[in-house]
Amino acid sequence: MKNSRRSSANRQSVQGLAILAMFTSVILVLAFTPLGLIDLPFIKATILHVPVVIGAVLLGPRKGAFLGGVFGVASLIKNTIAPSALSFAFSPFMPVPGQDKGSLWALVICLVPRILVGVTPWLIYRLWGTLFSKQNKTMQTGGLAAAGIVGALTNTILVMGMIYLVFRQPYADIKGIALGEVFNVILGVVAANGVPELLVAAVLVPLVCLPLLKAMPHLNNDKN
Repeated sequence: MKNSRRSSANRQSVQGLAILAMFTSVILVLAFTPLGLIDLPFIKATILHVPVVIGAVLLGPRKGAFLGGVFGVASLIKNTIAPSALSFAFSPFMPVPGQDKGSLWALVICLVPRILVGVTPWLIYRLWGTLFSKQNKTMQTGGLAAAGIVGALTNTILVMGMIYLVFRQPYADIKGIALGEVFNVILGVVAANGVPELLVAAVLVPLVCLPLLKAMPHLNNDKN
């Protein structure tokens, strides 16, 4: 009996690592092709949060945080080798406008929100599961959609909020606007980028997670 349990635990561990490797690969492929980071005039819109959210829901917050870190590092590399006007906020290797060097705050903005994208969706999905029965497919779908929405909002709000707090003046300079207008412009970016990103996550997260959770019900247990 003990050997059977140990064998089952080993299979589950291997499955978890395989899924982690798969989503890591997906993030890297998306990051370094036009599919994942979409170049816009002042920022790179992204769908990289989607595999991070899915990984967090399926594998738990620790592996989710790892995937979020992969997202952040990929964004750092992309903003360094293929910079946009706002890349100084994501890469310390890109000089801040008006200065001759980059800022270490760029590492915080690039990494911390993305790591949290791998944590907050799991928390929301687990909370949803305590409030509503996961046996009800409609309610489970709602929980997965909510996890996707929260993951997308975590990324967009924290990234743009930190840019406002840390790089308000450089942001105004590159946009050619008054300092007092930055808040409203950033709100516009949150709406323009954040709404499509959360809608994509709300659709794709349940679409991918439901069949995987059905096939491997041990995923997302409390031990993760």
